[in-house]
Amino acid sequence: MNHSTTWDPKTYDEPRRRLVPDFDAFYGTAATLVEMTVPAEARILDLGCGTGLFSEFILNRSPAATVTLLDQSAEMLDVAKTRLQQYSITAVHASFDEALPVGPFDAVISSLAIHHLADDQKARLFQRVAEALADGGIFINADQVAGPSPWQTDLYRTMHEQQARELGTDDAEWTAALERMAIDQYASVDWHLARFADAGLKRCDVFFKRFGFAVMAGWKSSAS
Repeated sequence: MNHSTTWDPKTYDEPRRRLVPDFDAFYGTAATLVEMTVPAEARILDLGCGTGLFSEFILNRSPAATVTLLDQSAEMLDVAKTRLQQYSITAVHASFDEALPVGPFDAVISSLAIHHLADDQKARLFQRVAEALADGGIFINADQVAGPSPWQTDLYRTMHEQQARELGTDDAEWTAALERMAIDQYASVDWHLARFADAGLKRCDVFFKRFGFAVMAGWKSSAS
């Protein structure tokens, strides 16, 4: 994950409960998808793992899984390794530009990371993800998205701010969030699902959406 310098690994998680709309449902939906559709002893790759928050949701539901954590921040990886030390994990210090760890993986997951990439980079990454998946494996991208038009995108941001402030976000926290989001490169849900399909994934759908936050998934299958 291309973390802004304003993200401190030691304080990364606590504001997320205010800044990620419907925090538990957002991450919980993804964890349920893994739990219900891949083997109990799944091999999972977490792209842009950050502090391991997303993988923790997954491993709480699927504790027999093995997870490969990938992030370009060594500091974030250190936090993730400590957080998930009771589970079977491997940490890889790398960026999305580098070759993905050798699979195949039963699930490739990512949360709030891929939106840092330009659209052509996203599409190429999805192709590489599909190649790394085992047959029947799932790709889950829990990420921020654009609306179908700039009008909806602006409305998403207004609604997002309202909910964050209701949960306790103050002016400083919201200003810092806006600064981080200013460099993000969002694409719509429809764009994501189309690029998933282009990569060869099937049964692609959005399984959760709240404002500009969506959990999108597709499966690799040799069956028609």
